[in-house]
Formats: sequence, C-alpha cells, structure tokens
Amino acid sequence: MKELVETIAKALVDHPDDVRVTEVEHEQSLTLQLSVHASDMGKVIGKQGRIAKAIRSVVYAAGANHKKRINLEIL
Repeated sequence: MKELVETIAKALVDHPDDVRVTEVEHEQSLTLQLSVHASDMGKVIGKQGRIAKAIRSVVYAAGANHKKRINLEIL
C-alpha cells in the first residue's frame, strides 16, 4: 500500500525525492501519512481537493481485501 501511494505521488510532484509515506498501524485501521515538498502540496491536493480524493479512492479500492480500514493523511 505504501508503494502505491509513493508511486502516485512521485508522478504528480516536481520534487519526487521529498515524497515520504509512513505507515501507522492501529487495531482496526492503517493510516498512511503522505508528506511532500511545500511547493508540491497544491499538486497533490488539486483544485477543491479532487486529486487528493482520487488518490484516497484508489487506496481504499486497493485495500478492500485487507481486514483493516485504510486512511490517507496528507501532511
């Protein structure tokens, strides 16, 4: 899951070396925290949050076979 988010984010930004994804596991959920360079934040979020919503949709769909709920936080 981590690799999927990294691949998508690196394709969107100008500074792919600054893309970091960390996983935080809880009992019932998995949280992926995506951090990018400050100047790339708008590219990851998109107009009215459309790109962020699309990334979250892909992550939710990819994680459907896991028993945990997957959350994506953009920091």
